[in-house]
Amino acid sequence: MDDTAAIQAAIDALPSSGGTIVVPDGTYMINAVTGISLRSHTRLSLSSSTYLKAIPNSSDRYNVVKAWKVNNVEIVGGHIFGERSKHHGSAGEWGYCINISGSSNVYVHNVSVADSWGDGILVGGSGWGSKMVPSNYVTLNGVTGTNNRRQGLTITPSNKVYVVNSSFTGSNGTYPQAGVDIEPQTQGNVSQVRLENTTLSNNAGNGLEVHNNVNGLSLYKVTAQNNKGFGVYTGDPTNVSITNSDLSENYLFGVSISASTSYVTIANNTIEWNGDTWFYDHGVSIYTEGWSPRDISIASTARYVTQYGNTISPQR
Repeated sequence: MDDTAAIQAAIDALPSSGGTIVVPDGTYMINAVTGISLRSHTRLSLSSSTYLKAIPNSSDRYNVVKAWKVNNVEIVGGHIFGERSKHHGSAGEWGYCINISGSSNVYVHNVSVADSWGDGILVGGSGWGSKMVPSNYVTLNGVTGTNNRRQGLTITPSNKVYVVNSSFTGSNGTYPQAGVDIEPQTQGNVSQVRLENTTLSNNAGNGLEVHNNVNGLSLYKVTAQNNKGFGVYTGDPTNVSITNSDLSENYLFGVSISASTSYVTIANNTIEWNGDTWFYDHGVSIYTEGWSPRDISIASTARYVTQYGNTISPQR
């Protein structure tokens, strides 16, 4: 069964002023190659036992729910699933449960996203060069992302993204396999991202991975534990604040401030028992005192890094 057209028809039937579409409890199969396209001023409300599931396909990219170049959109409740275990192809890594591109004033809350061929959620820009439109004022509250193939959440060109009371765990399958990856790269810039009271754990890559062209990143009460990479890795962002967070028991450093990252504050965090790869490989408890710093790494090329009030692992 394919329920895509029926849900899309209900959205398209709303007046230009918008409205709410309620999808009751049940499982609805979605042709994600086409996807469900939200309009401006639309609220998509999924009941607590509502499941939107992608129909297995062979495409290298797909979107179960799309918010493209729209404004004042809300997605609330329910569960949105990809089809990674039943995917018919092997190419690509761009299957999304929710794709928010070039949109403003978007609120996603109390939603779970899982099993995507690519990322659970993408928040970013639409287009390239002079025609690129970033997303603005996007809030993710109470979002749970699990078992997504590439990332739980990817952020590309956007401004003022707030992620709170959420978790992105168990990313695995194709690089970089992070909980959250902020990677505008050459498409544009990212500014003013805040992660608060959010968990980034048990990912096959880093808990949080941050690349260049990012200005203004705040982590407050973030938990990044048991990631197979770093708890937090930065490569070239500026104006970074990591406070009151727990970045512990990761396979590499808890925090890696790399490349030309600049203007960083690392304060009042618990960052301990990291660098676990060596300990596991040698059958030694990760809670053994180490012989060299294992929690915070700061590249010689990083600039203006301030640290205070952090709890780190004891050393022999």
